[in-house]
Amino acid sequence: MNSHPAKVTVIAPARLHMGFIDLSGALGRQFGSIGVALNEIHTRLSIKPSNVFNVVGHSVDRAVKCVNFLHQSLDFSEHFLLEIESAIPEHVGLGSGTQLSLAIGMALNAFFDLGLSVREVAALTDRGMRSGIGIGVFEQGGLVVDGGRGENTITPPVISHLNIPDNWRFILVFDRRGKGLHGNQEIDAFKELPGFPQEEAARLCYLLMMQGLPAVAEQDISRFGEVISILQQSVGDHFAPVQGGVFASQEVDQAMQWLKAQGAVAIGQTSWGPTGFCAVDDQIVAESLKQQAEQQFSQSKNLHFAVASVRNNGGEVIVE
Repeated sequence: MNSHPAKVTVIAPARLHMGFIDLSGALGRQFGSIGVALNEIHTRLSIKPSNVFNVVGHSVDRAVKCVNFLHQSLDFSEHFLLEIESAIPEHVGLGSGTQLSLAIGMALNAFFDLGLSVREVAALTDRGMRSGIGIGVFEQGGLVVDGGRGENTITPPVISHLNIPDNWRFILVFDRRGKGLHGNQEIDAFKELPGFPQEEAARLCYLLMMQGLPAVAEQDISRFGEVISILQQSVGDHFAPVQGGVFASQEVDQAMQWLKAQGAVAIGQTSWGPTGFCAVDDQIVAESLKQQAEQQFSQSKNLHFAVASVRNNGGEVIVE
């Protein structure tokens, strides 16, 4: 290509990973998961023409590795400026690695006219090895359920997609000290875990299919919250031996139990944490509960609270 766009900008939303459905894979498909896209937290980056290759902004080292990895498989010039204007916090359970990889891949795709789909970029960057939630929310936003990995799976397929009601809000609880398991630690943790009971996987599938998803369709946050809390407790118990408990952070655990007592629902930890989440059905209620939580846990220097809405559309690619 002799000409390129003046600028390509990509916005990739953070996601809450609400848990796996079948860690046993007894029936031939393993993992399967549910999650939602968030509005307020995202990775935003841009590519512009340049005489040399340069990366500036946030998460520079990860970005350079991603570009080099893609360059091994794809034919594109290394003459461009990649500016990462904002980045999802790393290793706190919000999908930073997947969204950075997809954002870079789709920006390069538009800049060099490579003709790639989101899933082709995901496969080239080794994303979707377990969960397909990050890929699904970049494609569509909203609430996504993926079908896990079968014998011939390249990236886990999305088997259900629903918009979340606009008024629902998630309260996020961050632990400033910690980072969840990732990389080789995560791989080793999965190897150490015991088998997941097939009967429990069946129960979670039934609850999700016949209660959780219909509750979203009918805008019933209480029933949806019940199902997510049950799923989170089950998966959290399973992961407890390698992450130190149902929650990776004891302080987040305490905050989540307090929020539950105040009426919040869908109590859980996103991915390996340490970030916790819960849901309420109104922005004003969410902000009030956040302020109360900040007062309740004002002695803690580690906890940070935030309110997030759900993004019901996927990642954006803007070509100028």
